[in-house]
Amino acid sequence: MNIAITIAAIGLSLLHAGAVNRLAYVFHRPWNLRVNTWIMVRQSRMIFAVFAAYMDFRFVGDSKALTALPDQYIALSNHQSLFDIPLFNRYIPNGRLRFVAKAELGRNIPVVSLMLRTGGHCLISRTGSGSSAMRELDRFADRVMQNDWIPVIFPEGTRSKDGSVGTFHAAGFRRFVDRCPLPVGVFAIDGGWRISKLGDMRKTLRGGRYRIKLLKVYDAPQGKAEQVKILEEGKVLIAEQLERWRAEARG
Repeated sequence: MNIAITIAAIGLSLLHAGAVNRLAYVFHRPWNLRVNTWIMVRQSRMIFAVFAAYMDFRFVGDSKALTALPDQYIALSNHQSLFDIPLFNRYIPNGRLRFVAKAELGRNIPVVSLMLRTGGHCLISRTGSGSSAMRELDRFADRVMQNDWIPVIFPEGTRSKDGSVGTFHAAGFRRFVDRCPLPVGVFAIDGGWRISKLGDMRKTLRGGRYRIKLLKVYDAPQGKAEQVKILEEGKVLIAEQLERWRAEARG
């Protein structure tokens, strides 16, 4: 019963937000941008409040660590779920986050698709050419610098089905950093992979935690060697943090 209430509560709230956003998009684009920010910040809090109330599945974020971040930076993270987007917005609720995501998310997903398409996020097609993806990253990097945004990059490129950390792909990250030379914050997230199957949510979410933590901040990398070092070290740091969290849960 609780899982049905959880899904219904989140669905109704998002439908309301989606309707407001659609009207703003049709009648006045500046309103649309404001509604996008409202969705990112307010609706993210609502989603986790509903999870906590009905499933005892709670957000856990170490906010003290964020004081180490500069004003603008690249957020580099592992990837587990579509809910990683509201997770980041819950952790860093300033409305400046912009995500690199697969182009499929820009279609047919209530609220999310319109927000991604109209909010300046970067949508990369998996079926397009590599050169097309790189040009899209270039345009995104220019928007980030012009608007003082904080880009969020998932170098795995796809969501983990079991919570393990996959391969960190270097090409897109390096192309983006070359054009947008910012410091890099490495973040670990865990718990989102449990939401991947609605039928299993009652078993996998009850009493669980969706965690996020800033692990390390790097100066803006200069050249290929430093870029690759951040990816390699970042993956190790994230894997080690996931193991610490899971050891705590087992103990």
